[in-house]
Amino acid sequence: MSTSGDHKFDVCVVGSCNVDLISYVNRTPKIGETIEGNKFEKGFGGKGANQCVQAAKLDGKVAMIAKLGDDVFGQDYLENLKKLGVNTDHVLVTKEAATGVAPIIVDKEGWLVCLVALIFIYSCLSGRNSIIVILGANLLLNEDDIQKAEDVIRQSKVVVCQLEIRQETVAKTFEIARKHSVLTILNPAPMSEKLDRNLLKMADVICPNQTEAEILCDRSVETIEDAKDACKKLLELGSRIAIITMGEQGAVILDESGQCEHVKIEKCSSVCDSTGAGDSFVGTLALLMASEKKLTLKEQVKRACRVASQSVEKKGTQTSYPSKDELRFNLFE
Repeated sequence: MSTSGDHKFDVCVVGSCNVDLISYVNRTPKIGETIEGNKFEKGFGGKGANQCVQAAKLDGKVAMIAKLGDDVFGQDYLENLKKLGVNTDHVLVTKEAATGVAPIIVDKEGWLVCLVALIFIYSCLSGRNSIIVILGANLLLNEDDIQKAEDVIRQSKVVVCQLEIRQETVAKTFEIARKHSVLTILNPAPMSEKLDRNLLKMADVICPNQTEAEILCDRSVETIEDAKDACKKLLELGSRIAIITMGEQGAVILDESGQCEHVKIEKCSSVCDSTGAGDSFVGTLALLMASEKKLTLKEQVKRACRVASQSVEKKGTQTSYPSKDELRFNLFE
């Protein structure tokens, strides 16, 4: 963790901003079929911004580094982040690409199917969701942009990255963070077999779900024992701490001392919409790791799971994320 002594931010998130175009239906349509939906909503998403917003709603001091298109979606997104108290000094706007978007279908069971084709597929913590996004301006966030944001990274306790931005941009972020002894978390989602494995050596904490861990470790991750073996492999690949989220099975963690544990969670009584639950987990985890409260890694993961589980009880992505006052437990005590 940074020793600079002038922390201005608990968490800095470098990542994506996407606008979710959500259609609520009784069931998902078959290929070639047109059905009538029940309701349409526009929401704010993107793995990076989701994680940033969850940390901010839990009263964290948070900064976002991202790139939006010079369009109405981008304007709306920037205003949304500001309203939530996120520092947006390095949320940039470009005319060269549109703001990222993700059209989504949510059926009565809370499962998601994306309407449009395109680039990446990833899974969330609390459901077997498949989401495809058109990244647009997110892919234009580059190393020069990160270099110009060095002071924000230096003044942060924890820096979080995902893979909805260029891998070179992630690498530059981690390079600057390490220079200033800032703790780094890599959420390798959406996962690609073309991932530069050097990013694992640059990250202090690697936090994949089961599917992502299978690709990273080239092995099945179905059981808790599988996940424990995968965590050991992730540390061999270079990370100091490995956390694999396992949906209803909770999570498996391995810290730098070599202690591997299964973190059990209570089953969620009512799943309304699991969109973005994995990002809720990562955003909460980052804030807990930035806290001065000396919680164990196991307790941090357990509490992050509880926040993510609460988020699936409401519709939407960022709108479903609980604020500190809405939590059914004290996050830091």
